[in-house]
Order: sequence, then structure tokens, then C-alpha cells
Amino acid sequence: MAKLGRIMSRATAKPYRTAHLELEERPYLNEHGHVDFKPGDIENPHNWSAPRRWYVTVCAVLLVVNATFASSAVSGCFGSISREFRVSEEAAGLTITLFLLGYCAGPLIFAPLSEFYGRRWIFYSTFLLYIAFNFLCAFAPNFGSLLVGRFLTGTFVSAPLSNSPGVLADLWGPVERGNTMAAFSCMVWVGPALGPVVGGFLELKKDWRWSFYVLLWLGAATAIPMFTIPETFGPMILVHRARRIRKAQIPGYENVKAPVEEGDRSLIGIYKVALTRPWIILFDPISFLCAVYMSVVYMLLYMLFSIYPIVFQEQRGWNSGVGELPLIGSVIGSFIGGIIVFFDSKRKTKKIEAGIPMKPEDRLTIAIIGGVGFPATMFWFAWTANYNWIHWIVPTLAGVFLATSLMLIFVGYLNYLVDSYLMYAASAIAVNTVCRSACGAAAPLFTNQMFNALGIGGGGSLIGGVATLLAVIPLVFYKYGERIRIRSRFAPTGPMKPNDEEAQRAEREEKFAEAGGDLPPALSESSSTMIDEAREGVRVGKRRESQDDDIQNDLGEPRDENVEFGKS
Repeated sequence: MAKLGRIMSRATAKPYRTAHLELEERPYLNEHGHVDFKPGDIENPHNWSAPRRWYVTVCAVLLVVNATFASSAVSGCFGSISREFRVSEEAAGLTITLFLLGYCAGPLIFAPLSEFYGRRWIFYSTFLLYIAFNFLCAFAPNFGSLLVGRFLTGTFVSAPLSNSPGVLADLWGPVERGNTMAAFSCMVWVGPALGPVVGGFLELKKDWRWSFYVLLWLGAATAIPMFTIPETFGPMILVHRARRIRKAQIPGYENVKAPVEEGDRSLIGIYKVALTRPWIILFDPISFLCAVYMSVVYMLLYMLFSIYPIVFQEQRGWNSGVGELPLIGSVIGSFIGGIIVFFDSKRKTKKIEAGIPMKPEDRLTIAIIGGVGFPATMFWFAWTANYNWIHWIVPTLAGVFLATSLMLIFVGYLNYLVDSYLMYAASAIAVNTVCRSACGAAAPLFTNQMFNALGIGGGGSLIGGVATLLAVIPLVFYKYGERIRIRSRFAPTGPMKPNDEEAQRAEREEKFAEAGGDLPPALSESSSTMIDEAREGVRVGKRRESQDDDIQNDLGEPRDENVEFGKS
């Protein structure tokens, strides 16, 4: 295994070779005696050149494109699947349902494994297994084997989908990360929208198996740059450095450890947290309402792959290829949303640089815009698509701005979850991913029946009505979110748990900030995403100190109670 690791390491895009690194006579340690990155450390991914970090970012995003494109590629081929295996088109929809249920494994199984083995080995192993089981799908002898193959491919490709945001956090600082996350979010919407278009045209001249041939070709092309992705997870890089120092037997450093080696590094310990904490956080008010809203958004995304064929193929008589082309409007809409997110990030960055305090609720401005646009564009789409005498461009344009609205909601809520939970953000995002994937999986099973019973106008109005009710949520959070977070056990200023390594690290950094105003160089240069989040928690906590009196008056609680709930 070690020899294989050395061979694979030579092909990676990191700016050094581990074998060429010389150990210092006095290795750099932080104030707690742990191995850490020194200022300008070449092993710290944050210090790599911008072109190199962008290259690794593109490689990670390519993996995401594979995952999202594969989720819907088969939706354009339900007809040939149902004919070959003699099943209904609703049963053929199980190929999407089981794939999306496989997505649930990513944050619960593979994300914790990345903390134990590092990110790149999880990428390598799971993506190769994804390609292998796509062969089972492409050459499935019966419907059952196709369903098994789809579930397994969804399970294994969920690892790149859930770990790629971690790579972006490893490489980029909090300010730069906004633009890369916008690119990542675009791919979450672009991939599923392009899948039915490709599958629909293949359905005209070929059959459903060609959709999987395309997935195999795309996967093979992506595997080549994937093997150049280096290890970017800061804590794992420090673990390897600590092992090299111990192996070198440098006097006085024989027992030195990386920060994460002080905690429970067993798989059982990691999974104990990974499989329990997300479900506890789910029932926190902010997490629960965000999960509900984003589940509806994600469900609608996969409902569109059934709604568009009804509108443009069944009603207007277009063929299976041309009838999917209006979905390209969703691609354009997602890019418009990404541009809006980009300029919103720049505006917020200028405010931060000007010293204007920011709070998590400021992330909700784009979600509020999207929340208003969601029902408006849904009603627009439903009632213009309901009548064939209305030109096809009108509902297509509605789909463009519907995708923009959904994109703004998606990005706004993801950023709000991260800023609200900080050191618990990974758990909050994990359970949110599971919930929205499960709801998206249900979409193909009822969409056709729903729109056949209610009609396009009625079915779309039902979705628009639900969206109207949900649009209140970001407004409530914007006004009352801070009070809700103060009462939350998992708010960034929440009480630190004695055995919670992430929380303890945040507490240590806060003490340093209170003592000297600045963090020591060893911590300020660390690439650990958990430390980045904890440091942001310190800043948020300090900004809130000026608001203590307002909190005390509004909640009727004495100052000590605010401390108990987690005031910094």
C-alpha cells in the first residue's frame, strides 16, 4: 500500500514531492505542542499558487458533473427501458429514485471516511467503483440488475459529490471560497438539466443503454485528471508530517503528534459522531426549516424532468430529443444565479473590508429574492405551459428564471447553514443533503400522476402555492434568526462540550483572541477547515457582544443566561 501511495503521489498536482522535503532540526509546533503549518508552508494548500488551486478545483468540479449528470441522464430514456423490460414508465422512474437514494450514503459514510483516510483516496476508490458498476447498468440483463446497478452507482458517486466542497474549503479562504462555491452550485443544477437532453436525443436513434455508454466515456475522461488530485485535507497532511517526524527520531520530538491525533481517531469514534450528531441537529429550528425548504426545491428540480416532457412532448407533440431542449433554459438560469451570487459575494466582501459587521442572516438576502421569484416563476411557467397557443419561448423563459430563483435559494441557505453552525456545519450540511436527496428521489414516482390529475396549470399552481408559504421562512430568519440561534445548542457561540474536539479548538482560539487580539501565526496559517470555521465563530461572537443588551431586553433573560446559551 505504501509503495502504491508513492507511485500515485508522483502524478498529483501538489507543488512538492514528499520525499524531497527536508525535516527541520526543530520542527514547527503550535502553542499546544502539536505539529502545525508554519507561515508560508508549502505543504499548506492555502499557500499553493492560484493556478494550481484552480486546477484542483476544476478536477473536483468535474467529478461533481459526473455525479449530477448521471442522476438524470436516464430520464430521457424511460420509454425504451419500459419497452425492453416490459415495465411501466413509473417503474422505469425507479432508476432515478434509487440513484438519488444512493446519494444519502455520501455524507453519512464517505465524508467520515475522508477524515480517516484523507480525501484523495476516497475519490480514487469510489469513483472507480462508480465506473465499474456503470458497466453493470449498461449491460444489465434484466430490470432488477439495472436497479441494483443504479443504486450502487449513486452510492459510490455520492462520495465526490459530498467531499468536493471540502476540497474547495481546503484550498480557498473564506472570502475566495464564495466564488468557487458558486461554480460548484452551478454544476449541481447544470448536470441534471443536461442529462435528459442527451438521453432524449439518444432515445431517438439508439436506446437507453447508450446513456450509460456516455456515462462510461465521461467517467473515463474524468478519471485521468482525477488521479492528479493531491491530498488537500489539512489535518491529514499534518498527520503524515507528524509520522515522518516520529520516524526520523528527532531528539525531543519522538512523540510529537498532529492536533487530530489527540482525539478519538478510531473509525468507531468518527462514525459515532457522524451518524448521530446530524440527526440531532436536524431538529434544531434553523436546520429543520432549511431542510424542509431545500427538500422542496430539490424535489422540484427532479420533477421538472417529468414536467417538461408532459408540456413539450405530450401537449405540443415534439419528439423526445427536441422536447428536452427547453431544459437548457434551466442551465442558463443557473448560470444567471451564479453571476448574481458572485456579485453578492463581492458586495459583502467590500462591506467586511470596510469594517461593517456581518451576521449569518445577511446571507439570506439572495434567498429572499429567490423565495419571491420561486412562486412567481412557477405560476408563470404553469399557466403559460397550460395552453398550446402560447409560444413555446414563454414557458421556456419562465423556466430560466425559475432555475435562477431555485439557485439563489439553494446557495443562500447553504451559506446560512455554514455561517449559523460553523464548527457543526459539516453535520448540518450532511443531514440536509440526506433529506433533500430522499425527497428528490420521490419526485419521479408521483409527478406524472399529479399533473395528469390536476393538469399543468393546477399542478404547477399547487407547487407555487407551497412555494408561497415557504417564502416566509427566509424573512422570519432574517428578522428573528439571531434570537433563535442564541437558544440553539449548536449555535456557533454555543456551550463547548468537553469531549468535542472541534468546539474545544474554537474555545482555545477565542481565548487567544481575547488575550492578544490576534491569533498566533501557527493557527492563522492552518488549512484545517474546522479551524477556519472556529476562527469565524470567534469573530461572529465578538460582533454579537455589542448586541447583548438588545438580546437581554428582547428575551427577558439576564446576562448570565445569555452566557449559558453560548454568548462569546
